[in-house]
Amino acid sequence: MLEPVQSRRLLIVDPCDDCHRLLPGLRSVGWDVNSCTLAAATEQRCDVGLLRLQASHLQHPDAVKDLISRSGTEWIAVLSAEELRAQNVGDFVCEWFFDFHTLPFDVSRVQVTLGRAFGMARLRGKGPVHVDESEHELLGDSQPIRELRKLLSKLAPTESPVLIRGESGTGKELVARTLHRLSQRRDNPFVAINCGAIPEHLIQSELFGHEKGAFTGAHQRKVGRIEAANTGTLFLDEIGDLPLELQANLLRFLQEKHIERVGGSQPIAVDVRVLAATHVDLESAITRGRFREDLYYRLNVLQVVTAPLRDRHGDLSMLANHFSHFYSQETGRRPRSFSDDALAAMGRHDWPGNVRELANRVRRGLVLAEGRQIEAQDLGLQGAAFEVTPIGTLEDYKHRAERQALCDVLNRHSDNLSVAARVLGVSRPTFYRLLHKHQIR
Repeated sequence: MLEPVQSRRLLIVDPCDDCHRLLPGLRSVGWDVNSCTLAAATEQRCDVGLLRLQASHLQHPDAVKDLISRSGTEWIAVLSAEELRAQNVGDFVCEWFFDFHTLPFDVSRVQVTLGRAFGMARLRGKGPVHVDESEHELLGDSQPIRELRKLLSKLAPTESPVLIRGESGTGKELVARTLHRLSQRRDNPFVAINCGAIPEHLIQSELFGHEKGAFTGAHQRKVGRIEAANTGTLFLDEIGDLPLELQANLLRFLQEKHIERVGGSQPIAVDVRVLAATHVDLESAITRGRFREDLYYRLNVLQVVTAPLRDRHGDLSMLANHFSHFYSQETGRRPRSFSDDALAAMGRHDWPGNVRELANRVRRGLVLAEGRQIEAQDLGLQGAAFEVTPIGTLEDYKHRAERQALCDVLNRHSDNLSVAARVLGVSRPTFYRLLHKHQIR
């Protein structure tokens, strides 16, 4: 007895008469076909898409780009031979579509192309992609990021100051925004100031504001960042760069809960929750006399430490794909997946710039990629063919190979550790022991 043909969902957008004549043959070989307008297409789910590309689409290509980006599957363009010869059509089709067909249809060729598109979509593990553009989202499923989210859920409801520590690029401002979003102050202002990015002679005015005529150029009253954050959250990034004189003023505010504008004499009550962040060793700064110890203890009531990306190997693939979709709109190119060589190169890289470096490399990769996937060289990373490994002992080779195998399998199966263990041919307890041994999760 023959097994039933597996149903595959095909969505035809803005179908023409030729498209409708295809339907019986496609349904007979297992395609579940639906059709709709371009405006309604983003609400439909499909395994493969077919779009009758017309002049109106080319005049307003953003709608087509948005559809393809959101669907997360492969699309085939249908157009006439004359339309294909129009200016810039070829580049647009090559960039955004898996393949194209000119009218009239060659039915057998269409069926083969649809099958290839379906197979490619499955091979890449594609499905509907929902890009969360929220700047507050802490993405990842590694142990460090899960523990961080758990800790933030405990700290957020309190009113105590929080000191956020971690290397540059590890998402300290995202942590601060998450604490604000989960707090009782979520509907009130969140005001961030980078203490290391403002000229020293302007920090006093930026933080505390000034009255009209307080100094040359002060033509009108200015409300400072602390006052602007009233009833909300004040985030002081790179607090270790704050000059000592300003540290004294900030300490006074934290103790007395009021400020005075530069040139003013009236105290102004301000109710804010203070979050501070630093990538420097404040304890060493205290020893060197560059940071006030009393301010340190005022700010360091609760503490959060952000993990470097090199300790979050299981999150690399998820974060890279997130940035690929996020920056595709900015670069005007279709979101791309990553080749196995690119994923392996990312696993070998130490990521000194952490998540910020990953975002920038993916951004670069989207611009430079010439194929349908981002390669290691597009990211500015060395692929396997270019890697030169120093000679070491046999144990060194075994250790590196074991760690690389763990990183590679986590890049692909971080959402299911049972599958990851099975792929490596070890038991789940052994898999966890290896992760602990190499300090990966």
